[in-house]
Amino acid sequence: MILAVAGGKGGVGKTTVAYNVAAALDAVVVDADLGMADLPGRRGVTLHDVLAGHADVTAAVRSGPVDIVPCGRTLAGARACDLAALGDALTTLRRARGPVVVDCPAGRRADAGVPLAVADACLLVVSPRAFALADAVRTRELARELDTGLAGCAVNRVTDEPPTAAIADALGAPAAVVPADPRVGRSVTSERPVVDAAPDSAAAAAVRELAGRVPLG
Repeated sequence: MILAVAGGKGGVGKTTVAYNVAAALDAVVVDADLGMADLPGRRGVTLHDVLAGHADVTAAVRSGPVDIVPCGRTLAGARACDLAALGDALTTLRRARGPVVVDCPAGRRADAGVPLAVADACLLVVSPRAFALADAVRTRELARELDTGLAGCAVNRVTDEPPTAAIADALGAPAAVVPADPRVGRSVTSERPVVDAAPDSAAAAAVRELAGRVPLG
């Protein structure tokens, strides 16, 4: 299973959702935002090296509470990447390591479309604001064009009761509410997924609900 975590607009929390869902699925999470990496980096092999043809994707896996394939953080590295190689890299990783969760770039750029095209399913992340929903609908349309199934949507960083039913209807998939919880916000930088740091929290329950909708078979 390759799961693409996507959203039409930046800043809605795709990275935190991807990281935490990967923890719940015991999956490898891949930072596929070639020009604006968000997952913790490291010295050594990154996705930039893989897509430039300099390394195998399995050599880029960094072990941790959640195994990560980090992305490089230089403009030169991003320019050297061959986007056409991303599909093969993700497929190779899935065969070697099992489920893969891809943190996609925001918007409808080509580098967002490629992981959606190779994924078995996608998870949309949306802010409970009207303008963010409109962007997510456009990303849903792109996923449909690419024949990528929608496993569900995460209404993220919620402080008040959102119109969950309306969001689910607009996107065509069940919606799970992920409450605004500082432990989710810190989870990536501290490398402590909320399902481990606060397993009884509402945020952890929402993450497990999202993971449970991912078809692993």
